[in-house]
Amino acid sequence: MADVWKECTDYCVEVVKHAGQVIREALQKDINVMEKSSPVDLVTETDQRVEQLIISSIKEKFPTHSFIGEESVAAGAPSVLTDNPTWIIDPIDGTTNFVHRFPFVSVSVGFAVKQEIEFGIVYSCAEDKMYTARRGGGAFCNGEPINVSQQEDISQSLVLTEMGFKKNPEHFKTMLRNINAILTIPVHGIRCPGSAAVNMCLVACGSADAYYHMGIHCWDMAGGAVIVTEAGGVVMDVSGGPFDLMSRRLIVASSRKIAERISKEIKEFEVGRDDAGGQ
Repeated sequence: MADVWKECTDYCVEVVKHAGQVIREALQKDINVMEKSSPVDLVTETDQRVEQLIISSIKEKFPTHSFIGEESVAAGAPSVLTDNPTWIIDPIDGTTNFVHRFPFVSVSVGFAVKQEIEFGIVYSCAEDKMYTARRGGGAFCNGEPINVSQQEDISQSLVLTEMGFKKNPEHFKTMLRNINAILTIPVHGIRCPGSAAVNMCLVACGSADAYYHMGIHCWDMAGGAVIVTEAGGVVMDVSGGPFDLMSRRLIVASSRKIAERISKEIKEFEVGRDDAGGQ
């Protein structure tokens, strides 16, 4: 089976490179923006085109495999993870960045078998950085091994998260309270690059020491999660329990000590589940 998944990995890298080229070309043109669930939940024609390109290319090569894609789910497809080999795809992670030509834009693909992630690929298009990891095989950026910082002192850490509009005012207050709680530990700072997959890769390569988020989706997390763990990092639920890909929340960190400290400091709010239709 190992050889089968290597073939999947190698093929996906080439497909993702092509997708990244489509995105870079689109960044040079006018961008047609549409709204999904709210005025800040954006989608572009490029998101849809890139997802179609990835799914059609992979389906041609591996016709029995399943797919969970951000834009497919938005169009009504189910978001259910089964034991079947499943490709979990975010065609443009950082759509708002893409719309504004802010340079953290990525293609993220995770591949799961029996509900366990076998490999992840995140391509930060504008930076031309291809992050890859295969379970048990280490993590790489453009073919070079990467590792987390191994930082254990949160007061010496740079922490990543994301801020954005919340329909529920209590959730909005909790989001701001959590940022205040982390900043006043104190930490070296908080950054919000705007792409969950890139955020995880920044932790994986040691440029940041932790990242936490509530309200993202499985397609945001699937590619990056295995890259972090293969780089020596920790991925867990915000409660401090085991990571659940369909839970829409996570903490990633350079060490368990930092992850557990963030879990202790932040307050949870309800975000639903991907496999229950939660938004």
